[in-house]
Amino acid sequence: MLRMVTIGVYGFDDESFLQRLRHADVRLLLDVRQRRGVRGPEYAWANSLRLQAALARARIAYEHHPELAPTTELRRLQYAEDDRRGVGKRSRRELAAEYTRRYTTEILDSADLTSIVSALQSSGTAALLCVERDPEACHRSLIAQRLTERHRVTIEHLRPSRTGNHHS
Repeated sequence: MLRMVTIGVYGFDDESFLQRLRHADVRLLLDVRQRRGVRGPEYAWANSLRLQAALARARIAYEHHPELAPTTELRRLQYAEDDRRGVGKRSRRELAAEYTRRYTTEILDSADLTSIVSALQSSGTAALLCVERDPEACHRSLIAQRLTERHRVTIEHLRPSRTGNHHS
């Protein structure tokens, strides 16, 4: 059975993030962010180089998959919808329908997910990483859904615990 998890940055600190990955037996982290920096000092640990160093120490492999990241234009479309709804990026609960439609046709439909799926078979559990805390507010949920529908991958969404150091 092929298993995969998804995880965001918001709501975690470096310790709790790595703990969740270890707990889920993650061996490979697939970074599907376009820009691999996160604003704010409390999330400096999630910037690409620091994150890769921490993962290396935890013996978790790292791959960046920019071909699965939304384009700048698509991100702007989502931000405009967030503004219209009066939600901030960190409090968004769902994706705009137009964003979902265009991400699917412009990015997912031409993406080669079979290479990711074959990596799963050899490397144990993989994690899809992006920034948003809630998968429903993030394109990683669209990738996950596609993996489930077309490749029968079982997906578990890891969320930060409600207790502890959440900055939401």
